[in-house]
Amino acid sequence: MADKSDVTLPLSISAGIHIGVIIILALGIDFSHKPEPMQQVSAPAVKAVMVDQQKVANQVEKLKQEKRDAERREQERQAELERKAQEAKQAREREQAQIKQLEQERKQQEIETQKANEATKLAQVKQQQEKEKAVKAEADRKLKEQERKVAEDAAQKAAEKRKVEEAAAAKAESDRKLKEAEAKAKAEKAKADADAKAEAKAKADAKAKADAKAKADAKAKADAEAKARAQQEQEMADALAAEQAALSQTMNKQMQSEVGKYTNMIKSTIQRNLVVDESMRGKTCTVSVRLANDGFVISSQTQGGDPNVCRAAKAAILKAGKLPVSPDPAVYNLMKEINLIVEPTF
Repeated sequence: MADKSDVTLPLSISAGIHIGVIIILALGIDFSHKPEPMQQVSAPAVKAVMVDQQKVANQVEKLKQEKRDAERREQERQAELERKAQEAKQAREREQAQIKQLEQERKQQEIETQKANEATKLAQVKQQQEKEKAVKAEADRKLKEQERKVAEDAAQKAAEKRKVEEAAAAKAESDRKLKEAEAKAKAEKAKADADAKAEAKAKADAKAKADAKAKADAKAKADAEAKARAQQEQEMADALAAEQAALSQTMNKQMQSEVGKYTNMIKSTIQRNLVVDESMRGKTCTVSVRLANDGFVISSQTQGGDPNVCRAAKAAILKAGKLPVSPDPAVYNLMKEINLIVEPTF
């Protein structure tokens, strides 16, 4: 209905204009017996009306085509939106199925772990019982061995005591004779020593004076050389310490840069494997991860945060299996036990 009114109004206006033009032209013609000029004026006016009507019809058809094109583009846009919505729904369904599968695997792993722990406890109890039996048997054996050893020791001590008494008597006689000989030798030696000491003292006094002077001179020279050497060693030590401090600072900066780089790589790996939903927006979880030197995840423990984010983070780490680590042993030692803050991105 709107299309019809859009066409009728321009046509009516154009027809009215041209009819008015025809009437004006007709009124301006001389009504004497001259029919030829009247025909010459009317023919172009009618032709002009027909041409304008054709232009109006063309314009109307163009507007209709543009409207149809707009409607077609809108239908295509709606279809594209519906297709994307369906794809998003299917993706969410796949993610939910994956989370459910991971949860089932986790529960099955917990059951298997519990069974293994129970079997280990039973084995430990049995092992403890066998160990107690072995300890008791060993204690009995040691007791019997100790009793036998006590008897042997008593017999041996009696024999040793007899030998000690005989040796003591022989030693006492030998000591008496030795003391007599030593007393005689000491008396003779005391006299010789007294004579020698008097002569040696005179020589020693003279030598002591010469040695004292030589030592004083040597000490002064040694002190000067030691002072110069100590100063040189201190200068070398200061230079070496400054060089080592600069080198250590450079290495620390490099190591911190490496740590930051690999920490970001680990977070990116976890983010790629992280299954998220809208309830996790703006929430975080702190995870502690232990890594082998090849990046294999030895263990991961949540330290606190949103429960949903923590479960998704542990699942992402389990799915990754390995995380990026530096080939540098020093950097690895700084990162083998690392705490990460996992925050879902949307």
